[in-house]
Amino acid sequence: MGNSVTETRKKILVVAGEASGDILGANMIRAALELDSDLSFYGVAGPRMQSVGCTLLRPASDLAVMGLAEVLRHLPRIWSVYREIKGALHSKDMRPDVVVLIDSPDFNLRIAKMARKAGVPVLYYVSPQVWAWRRGRVRTIARDVDKLAALLPFEPEYYAGLDIDVRYVGHPLLDEAVVETSAAEFRLQHGLERDYPVIGLLPGSRRNEIHYALPAIIEAAKILKQRYPKAGFLLPVASGLDRELLQQPIRASGLDVELVDDTIYTSVAACDVVVAVSGTVTLQTALVQTPMVIIYKGSPFTYAIGKHLVSISHFGLPNIVAGRRVIPELLQHDATPEAIATEVECIIEDPDYRDTMLADLGEIRSRMGTPGCAERVARMVLELCQKGDFEKG
Repeated sequence: MGNSVTETRKKILVVAGEASGDILGANMIRAALELDSDLSFYGVAGPRMQSVGCTLLRPASDLAVMGLAEVLRHLPRIWSVYREIKGALHSKDMRPDVVVLIDSPDFNLRIAKMARKAGVPVLYYVSPQVWAWRRGRVRTIARDVDKLAALLPFEPEYYAGLDIDVRYVGHPLLDEAVVETSAAEFRLQHGLERDYPVIGLLPGSRRNEIHYALPAIIEAAKILKQRYPKAGFLLPVASGLDRELLQQPIRASGLDVELVDDTIYTSVAACDVVVAVSGTVTLQTALVQTPMVIIYKGSPFTYAIGKHLVSISHFGLPNIVAGRRVIPELLQHDATPEAIATEVECIIEDPDYRDTMLADLGEIRSRMGTPGCAERVARMVLELCQKGDFEKG
């Protein structure tokens, strides 16, 4: 570890495995330090967590892998992170008082079990999607986790009757959903035509997401460019992502795409429509009420296994929050460039369709609760710090 963990009253080990987890972790750490400055945070972190004082154990990018095939390919690296966390849990100098695990259940549930055996209390931030698949995990989670912060209002009921403190904390994205620049000013700053469509391209923050989704998104954009010659294309670059992963295929395509580092909210709010991979970014897009098309493309192996395990009628998070399909979803083989382009055209050309989607996006935002999630989770962390009776043997 590059920097030593500050010797303070309480040490908190945080494990975040991707860009969205880095955002959640940073907001939680900031809120916790405002409540109690006598805390020390370290762990598996991205740049945002580091910027608010989290000492780096390993970079979050070491765990930013999605899908069975991808995990197998990167298993040695993932295993080394696991061993390093285990070492910290049993270290005299680094042993944490509390472990905070953010999302990434395939990895973090193993860390929860390891922490329980080491006698360190665990807060799990973002309930694993037990309502979608492997519902039996609730018992394992209740065994290994002391407190769980749920982001969706219906999630606590899945843990009813089990020995675990589960709280609906609202959605953390509401704490940060700020549009910093008007759409007109943003377009002017980036040389985009004011009176022509601006289309956002959101291929994800993980390498494998980009590998599978970006080619189809680029080809769809090329089709749309033929339909709308003066259309502009924006691609917000996720924090910590190597820009070359995006620039190389874009250069090869010959398509003019503006890569921007502005916040996702400001960038997406300047768009007329967005093509987004399934994930957190679809809720971020929903919060600024920009119409979208949701796609998923992954390895054939991962998709073949997953479609037999998942038991939900909607794949995109906005549709799950709404409880019905309000955003078009194109999954795997259906996510062809032609199909993506057709859905985007429908949103641009059909004002009634667009207005209905905008109304539905307003409903989704209202269902996501009220701001203050980060502080609620921070208070749960402090409770674990202060109350030894929450520890499990």
